[in-house]
Amino acid sequence: MIKLTTPRGLSVDVPETGDEDVSPKFDIEMRQEIRSYYEKNGYVVVKSAISPDACDEIRGLWEREVKPSRAYIYRQATAKAERHVFNDRGWIMNPILNLQSVDVRKFPEFRAFATNQILTDPSLMRGFSSLFDESPKIVQSMYFEGNSATWEHQDSYYLDSERIGTMCAAWIAVEDISATAGRFFVCPGSHKIEVGRHDFKNNIAEHHEAYIQSVVEKAKKLKLEIRAPKLEKGDVLFWNAWTIHGSLDSQDEQRSRSSITCHAIPASHRFLQHQTRIVPLKSTVINGIEVHRPKDLAKARYRAIFTLESKFPSIFYWLKRNAIKWRFKLRSTGA
Repeated sequence: MIKLTTPRGLSVDVPETGDEDVSPKFDIEMRQEIRSYYEKNGYVVVKSAISPDACDEIRGLWEREVKPSRAYIYRQATAKAERHVFNDRGWIMNPILNLQSVDVRKFPEFRAFATNQILTDPSLMRGFSSLFDESPKIVQSMYFEGNSATWEHQDSYYLDSERIGTMCAAWIAVEDISATAGRFFVCPGSHKIEVGRHDFKNNIAEHHEAYIQSVVEKAKKLKLEIRAPKLEKGDVLFWNAWTIHGSLDSQDEQRSRSSITCHAIPASHRFLQHQTRIVPLKSTVINGIEVHRPKDLAKARYRAIFTLESKFPSIFYWLKRNAIKWRFKLRSTGA
C-alpha cells in the first residue's frame, strides 16, 4: 500500500496488489450484484469488460495515428483546441476530448476503432444497461496517456442527464494501471451528497476554483473515504454523476496510465450541460447505440469553427466565457 494525496491534498492509500484492494471486481454478467454495489457505493468495478486485443489495438492506433500528429485537437482539461504537450518520457499530457469527433481526415482508423470497438463495445453497453435499466447513449469520451492529475469533482457540475444525478461514466484501463501511474480515485457513498448546484457564484467561467474547493471542504468535513482501485487491462470502473472522484498525480516516470473515459445517459433522457441548458444531441447510431458527436470534425461547419478557435483563441474563448457568464446571470435573475 502506498500513501499518496489527491490534487488538493486529501490522503489516500493506494493498493499495489489485489489483496490490498478493498474494491471488489464483478463479472459483467453479474447484473444484479453490479447494480446493488453501484447503488450503495456510487461506483463499481467490472473485470475484463474490454478484451485485451481491443486494448492493444487502440493503443497501437494512438501510437501510429494520434501521437505523431502536430494538429490541434480538443482537450479534456480545457475543452480547447491545443497541440500535444509531452512530458520527458514522450507521453501526451493533455488528454484528448471526444474520440468519436476527432478529424476523420487525420485520424480515420483511431476514430473508427474507438467508436465502433470501444465506446459501443457490447460488454461496456451491458454494464451501462445494468445501471440504467435501459440502453445508454454516449455523450462524451476522453483518452489519457500521461496524467497530470484531475481535481476532486462531481461530473454533474459539468454535464449530466436532464434528471440530474442519473448520468454514469466508465473509466476503461487499456493497460495495467500501476499504483504510481496516476490512479483514478473515488469517494464511496459520495453520490448521496449534493455539494451544490452549478450557479452564478461557482460557475465554470469565473469561479471554477470555488467549486473545486467546496468539494474538497465537503470531503474533509464528512471525512469521506477515498479509494484508488487497482485496475488491470480491460477492467472498467463505472461511477455516478454525483460521485466525488478525480485522478492522482503520476509518481512514476516509467509507467503511463493509458485509459479511456466515456460518459453515458439513459437513452430516453435528454442531455444537460452545466445544470442549466438542454443540449440537442448530434448523434449517429453505432452498433445499435446512439453516440453523440459534439463538434464533429467530419462536418465542414465544425471544422470552420475549429479553425477560428485555433487561429484566434483569445477572442474566441473570451466570447465563450462571457456567453457562459451571461447565461448564469440570466438564470440567477430568473430571466
